[in-house]
Amino acid sequence: MNCSRPSEMSTLSLERTAELFGVLSTPVRLQIIRELCDGEKNVTHLLTQIEASQPNMSRHLQVLYQSGVLTKRRSGHQIFYRLADGYEALVCRLVCLKLAPDEQAFEVPV
Repeated sequence: MNCSRPSEMSTLSLERTAELFGVLSTPVRLQIIRELCDGEKNVTHLLTQIEASQPNMSRHLQVLYQSGVLTKRRSGHQIFYRLADGYEALVCRLVCLKLAPDEQAFEVPV
């Protein structure tokens, strides 16, 4: 396996990586990312696919948004969320493939 040694990464890079893993450490957030791999969705749609209360969903979406994992846009009274880029989904997919190789939990957008 050819992988950069942690000593070659700056302390800041390692801290940012740890922060990302912290953001991704909640199953509901991973479910949100999985749903958004198919494209932009509003909160109402996400609530039909993920078992969470509306306040809980909003809290998780806000964490993902503030961390830069998601972007959002407003259309009337609706807020639509989408992945800022595919990198976090790719990280999730790689970890899922390692832990459960028979499942296809994430289809990463290109």
